[in-house]
Amino acid sequence: MNPSITQKERIISLDIIRGIALLGILFINVGAFKIVIEGGPMPNYSGINGVIDILIDIFIEKKFFSIFSFLFGIGFYIFASRAESRGDKPRLRFFRRLMALLLLGIIHIFIFWGSILAIYAIIGLFLIPFYHAKISTIGKWLGVIISLHIISNLIMLYVSDIGILTNIIAFLANDVIAIFIMFLSGFLAAKAEWIRHISKWSKQIKWIQAGTLPLFIGFSIWIWFSSQAKSQSLDTIISLGVLPTTLFYLSTLFLILENKIIAKFLQPIARVGQMAFTNYVAQSIIGLVIISVLGLEAVSPNDIIIISVLIYALQIIFSVIWFKYFKMGPLEKVWRFMTYGRMSNLKSS
Repeated sequence: MNPSITQKERIISLDIIRGIALLGILFINVGAFKIVIEGGPMPNYSGINGVIDILIDIFIEKKFFSIFSFLFGIGFYIFASRAESRGDKPRLRFFRRLMALLLLGIIHIFIFWGSILAIYAIIGLFLIPFYHAKISTIGKWLGVIISLHIISNLIMLYVSDIGILTNIIAFLANDVIAIFIMFLSGFLAAKAEWIRHISKWSKQIKWIQAGTLPLFIGFSIWIWFSSQAKSQSLDTIISLGVLPTTLFYLSTLFLILENKIIAKFLQPIARVGQMAFTNYVAQSIIGLVIISVLGLEAVSPNDIIIISVLIYALQIIFSVIWFKYFKMGPLEKVWRFMTYGRMSNLKSS
C-alpha cells in the first residue's frame, strides 16, 4: 500500500513496480478465489496445466508478495517522515494507519479468505520501533533476521527431528518472517535515500543483480526438478529462493526503469500501482464474479492465466481513466480518512 502523496512527489518507478507486483499477486490469488472442498472437483494439473503450475512456483510464488512487502516498507518511511515534517507524531500516526488497515483487512477477509491486509497491519507494527534507529542498527538487525530465517529453512529442509526447537525453527522459517524482512529492507532503502538516488547507486545495484542471477537460476532449476519429483520439501525450497529472486527482480526493475522512455511506456501500470489498495481488493471481487459467471467448479493453472490477464487488463483501463478525474483511489481515500479523521478533495486538480 502506498501513502497519499502529490503527483510531483511520487517516485514513478515505485508505482510501476507496485503495479507489476499486483499482477504477480493476482496469479497466486486467483487459484484461491475458489475454495477447493475435499471430495469435490479438483484443479487439473495434467499436461500444460502442470507446466504452468511449476512456472508459477519458479517465477511468481512468494516473490511478488515479497516485492509488495518491500514497497510497503518504503511506504512506511515516506509516510512517517512526511508526517514528522508537518509537525505530526510519525509513529503514532502510522500506528493509527495500521489500525485502519487492520479493520479494512478484517472486512476484506469476508470477501476473500486469503487477504493479506490484516496480516500486513499486524506485522507492520514491528516496524514502528525502527523509525528513529540508525541505518547501521537497522542493517545489523536485518542481517541477523535474514540469517536466522535462512538457517531455519535449511534446518527444516535437511534435519528431520529437531525436538523441542521445532516450533521456534518453524516460526523463524515462516513466511511472516520473510514479509518482515522485506518490510525492514524497504524501510532501510528509503531511510538511506537509496530509492531516490538509483542512478548514484547503479554500480552497487548491478553487483546485486549479478550476484543474485546465478542463485535465481539455481533455485529455478531446483524448484523445477523438485516439482517433477513431487518433493514434500518444495515449499521450503521455494522459501529459500525467495530472497535472492526478489533481489534479482528488484535490482533489474530499478535499473530498467532508469530509462525514462521505458518508464513513460509503463505509465498505465504505474496508475494500477498508484491505487494498489483499491486494485488489490477489487481483484478478489472481480475474480469471484468471473469465476461465478464462467461456472468454474475448480480453477486450473490455465484458468489462472486467462482470468489474471483479463482482470489486470480491466484494472489498467479503469486506473488510467480514474486518474484523469481523481487524484487518489476510492479505498485510498477511505484509508486516508480513517488515518487522519478528515476528508480530502478526491478530484484531480
